[in-house]
Amino acid sequence: MATINAADVAKLRRVTLAGMMDCKKALEESDGNFDKAIEIIREKGQAVANKRADREATEGVVLAKVTSNGKLGVITVLNSETDFVAKNAKFQELTNKIIDIALAKNPADLEALKALPMEGGTVGGKIIEFVGIIGEKLDLSYFEKIEAAHVQAYIHPGNRLATLVGFTKAGLDVQVYKDVAMQVAAMNPVAVDKADVPEKTVAQELEIGREQARLDGKPEEMLDKIAQGKLGKFFKESTLLNQEFVKDNKQTIGQYLKSVDKDLSVTGFKRFTLNL
Repeated sequence: MATINAADVAKLRRVTLAGMMDCKKALEESDGNFDKAIEIIREKGQAVANKRADREATEGVVLAKVTSNGKLGVITVLNSETDFVAKNAKFQELTNKIIDIALAKNPADLEALKALPMEGGTVGGKIIEFVGIIGEKLDLSYFEKIEAAHVQAYIHPGNRLATLVGFTKAGLDVQVYKDVAMQVAAMNPVAVDKADVPEKTVAQELEIGREQARLDGKPEEMLDKIAQGKLGKFFKESTLLNQEFVKDNKQTIGQYLKSVDKDLSVTGFKRFTLNL
């Protein structure tokens, strides 16, 4: 049997992030073969993942990050079963490595991200491998991106809520971009502007308005007019450019942006939150 020294164990630990004892056992089982030891640790992760497949992974870390040129931003969510694991330094390190890969490679979607190369395997494979280290179900559940002239990211303290916002112009005061990204976090709009609200949502809001008016005893011929009024209120409260600016409720977000630059607007946004 090969002699397993501390340097070999430390090297395997750096590559896999597994514990010292797990690395030592894998090296002993593989008779010192480093590549085989990595496979042993990965197989252990798959075995644990299979056992915990029916568990719910509703905790985790939500991150948002933007490229150095500010033109691409991504959000990733890596879930765990418990908040204890979500706060684990190794888990957070893994989450940060994944978002850096997403930012560097700009995958098309979540499945493409999982298939990207990572430390001798894939992102998805690394997560399964990590399941064997942590002992909980983990799930890379969300990936979204925005490309624009300028993209602003915001992560709420605690890594449970993050936003991305794309803007039509770059090079302005960064606080303006941050204000809007924080507005999205705080007010959770459903769309950028009225025209961006899905037709299905508009129809639902109109029907809700009519039914509320009917229950209030309003005349049948007034229901549509009342429903349109309630829809206007919905647009004001739920579309980003028409919402009151949290920092100054005398103006809307749209008015705030135009006061900074007449050509400044929002191209899109993404928002994700774990249960708060």
